[in-house]
Amino acid sequence: MLRSNSTSHSNCDLQSPPDCITEEAALDAMATEKLKSNSSPHICVLLQPLAHGLAQFINETSRECDFMERLTDDEPRLNTEELFNRERTRHLKDFSRHFLVETPREHRVVLTHMGLENFCVEPYFSDLRHNMRELVKVLAAVAAGVPQQQYGFYREQSSTSELPLAESSMPPGHEGISQEVARHCIIQARLLAYRTEDHKVGVGAVIWAKGQSASCDRTRCLYLVGCGYNAYPAGSHYAEYPQMDNKQEDRQRRKYRFIVHAEQNALTFRTRDIKPEEPTMLFVTKCPCDECVPLIRGAGITHIYTTDQDRDKDKGDISYLRFSSLKGISKFIWQRSPTVCSVSSPHLANGDVRKRSDVRKRSRQAEQETHSSKKLCTNRLARPHLSAE
Repeated sequence: MLRSNSTSHSNCDLQSPPDCITEEAALDAMATEKLKSNSSPHICVLLQPLAHGLAQFINETSRECDFMERLTDDEPRLNTEELFNRERTRHLKDFSRHFLVETPREHRVVLTHMGLENFCVEPYFSDLRHNMRELVKVLAAVAAGVPQQQYGFYREQSSTSELPLAESSMPPGHEGISQEVARHCIIQARLLAYRTEDHKVGVGAVIWAKGQSASCDRTRCLYLVGCGYNAYPAGSHYAEYPQMDNKQEDRQRRKYRFIVHAEQNALTFRTRDIKPEEPTMLFVTKCPCDECVPLIRGAGITHIYTTDQDRDKDKGDISYLRFSSLKGISKFIWQRSPTVCSVSSPHLANGDVRKRSDVRKRSRQAEQETHSSKKLCTNRLARPHLSAE
């Protein structure tokens, strides 16, 4: 619930309606509307409390997400827990200022003005304020998983020159978006990831397009195409498909043939067509797998914003070998700013991104070979010995 502020109201009165709302707020509003069911009536209900243990789960998984993992790979001595806590505190203050009403009296005035006097009655009023504070804490934890520690989304170059996002040479209108907007969209995808039906790995995806008309819903340049998360097929019932924990690995692996990936859901249930003349951007919280890469290319996606922590990995049940060879799509990878890299390591100024990627690729290959060796040894040990008669 937005905070009441007389100064901001007076400023908005002097501006046109599109200027009264930030670009990030407009993006959130559109994404929220797309997630609502068109068939169900919009009924105002009291904000429900978070599920038990959800806040702790989000904190733990945000600390260990791919974006934080990239920081650990680049800077092993970095105290990522301290960085995460600092980012979470900063976001908590910022979100509290924007989303929470400061005093109970002001909050009651806002509710009354909205025609929600029933929510001003105790204990509903106290529960509402408490649940709002808990929700803001969750949002802060999710945002903290994409820290602003000299990192951002930078275009992957195939040439010897490594240019920052703002300097990439692309056709007019097809350039990348600002780091602030890119981070905001990937946080949207991270929020979607927590709606997953896969309790082991949650993945979220959001598709935005750059429009040229007034249909961009007040963002002046972006409109929402679709969003999704990894889940079982639409309409399936609970326990209809395998849902096992880590202690039942054999049955856990069976789920992969039934899980529909976040990118697939976002493309399948998109609400608008992808237009070839408009740049279309996919924001996904994990590197697209080999199953999704052809679908992304065939759908007409022009930009991908993601991490490459799983790039070139083959996990047996799912592999990520095709992403590196994906052509015709601009890939913006979460990584340290090339400007910072050139200052800290001058000898790696031209191509440090590729060299780091090669190092990680060799380490992943070694990891896969070790995994295969262990699996082979396990199979040999499990094989019954034949005795000579």
